[in-house]
Amino acid sequence: MQPSEGSPRTPEGVAAQAAAAASLTALDARVADCFACPRLVAWRTDVATVKRAAFRDQQYWGRPVPGFGPADASIGILGLAPAAHGGNRTGRIFTGDRSGDVLFAALHRAGLANQPTSVAADDGLALRHTRIFAAVRCAPPDNKPTPEERDTCAPWFQRELTLIKPTLKAVVTLGAFAWAAWWPAMRFAYAVSPPVPRPKFGHGAEVHLPGVPPVLGCFHVSQQNTFTGRLTPAMLDEVFTRAKDLAGLA
Repeated sequence: MQPSEGSPRTPEGVAAQAAAAASLTALDARVADCFACPRLVAWRTDVATVKRAAFRDQQYWGRPVPGFGPADASIGILGLAPAAHGGNRTGRIFTGDRSGDVLFAALHRAGLANQPTSVAADDGLALRHTRIFAAVRCAPPDNKPTPEERDTCAPWFQRELTLIKPTLKAVVTLGAFAWAAWWPAMRFAYAVSPPVPRPKFGHGAEVHLPGVPPVLGCFHVSQQNTFTGRLTPAMLDEVFTRAKDLAGLA
């Protein structure tokens, strides 16, 4: 039997389900029940079934990963996608992987998290004034979603942005993929067209448009960047200090 247009098993269904969510709680529940991208569904399920040896005794989440943080956040952090053995295992974005170790340590130093570690969904971590979300909600093979998967998933972020925009004062995009995902979501939530040509991504890039929260570029907290020194703790601290300043939290 073919899924109906309102089902989260089709791109049309994703858009319909996202539009129907009247709150972040409802949206998060619908995100976690999405099956719209066959390749990502197969991959997340396979990873959750085979597991990594170090986590063989754990029950993997194996589903799309909702955003995390308060509904009245002043700062938004947009990432790429959950990690196969991080968010796809724990059910919380940037939780249980090396990238999360770096990110949450920085958020704690900035006073935006109550603890510097994020190892499990029930570890007591709480964010202050900050919400984290991903452009793509399922773990992709090789951490590389396709353009079609990015576009199919876009309504989840667009709707989430619409729901939190009353308090949002600054957005940090982690990496070029998230930077690119920001502009269509911004157009959707704020009805503001991006500049032409679109601003180029770079660490420390900052764009201000009337009626839209400033967006900051930051190298992704991936091991590839942090292990090589392309992104240092000091560089990350500068970004969050600037975000806090823009959000009136300094």
